[in-house]
Parts: sequence; structure tokens; C-alpha cells
Amino acid sequence: MNIAGLITIESRHDPRETMERLVAEIAAKGLTVFARVDHAAGAATVGMPLRPTELVIFGNAKAGTPLMQHAQTIGIDLPLKALVWQDADSRTWLSYNDPAWIVERHGVAPDQLPNLKMMAEMLAGLARGATSVA
Repeated sequence: MNIAGLITIESRHDPRETMERLVAEIAAKGLTVFARVDHAAGAATVGMPLRPTELVIFGNAKAGTPLMQHAQTIGIDLPLKALVWQDADSRTWLSYNDPAWIVERHGVAPDQLPNLKMMAEMLAGLARGATSVA
């Protein structure tokens, strides 16, 4: 999977368990889950098939506000999001936007944001916790 700005890792769990583990990881870090969007359930309501595909929207103002202070347009990419989805081979994946790509997209130099590396490491840790065997 090679999409600019998108980090995608394979999960060792099915989509439901991966999402539940991710939400638990998010809560353990003291972040807020703002919403969960079940795209497959939405597709079913209009009679269209879609493999498991669920989005979680999460974050906190302490981390997001400094980004928006540099470029308010970053608000289109915040709060953070992670997508858990199943491919045609029944493999489960977790995808999220690379924070460095987000700030680059909005014209902010990464070196202006000292917490950017910490945010990237936090996201990677959430993804590892959700997708690996514990």
C-alpha cells in the first residue's frame, strides 16, 4: 500500500477486534473518541455491499490546537482519523494520515512543531497496539 501521506499496516486481528483494540488504545492514552463511522453498515442501508470498513475520529485539543495555530486549515484534517478495513483477500488493515504529511499539506514546516514527532510516535503506538498480538 503506497498512498502519499497514508500509513497502512496489516492487523493480526479481524476488523471488529482491530477496531475495539484501537478504541481501547485511544482511551488508554487519554484521547477522546469523537465518532465511529461504520461505512459497511451505511452501504448496507442502501443495498450496496462493502467489506468491513470503519473509521474512528479521535484526538485532543492540547495536541491539535498548536497545529491549527500555525495553519487553521489543518482543521480539515483534524481531529485525527484511523480507518480499519478488510481487503478482498480477507486481510485486515489499519490506515491513518501521517502527521508530517498533514502539516506539509498545509504549508507548515515540520520543524515549527516540536510536538509533531511525539504525535507521530503516539499514532504509531496506537496502531501497533491495535494490530499486533499482545
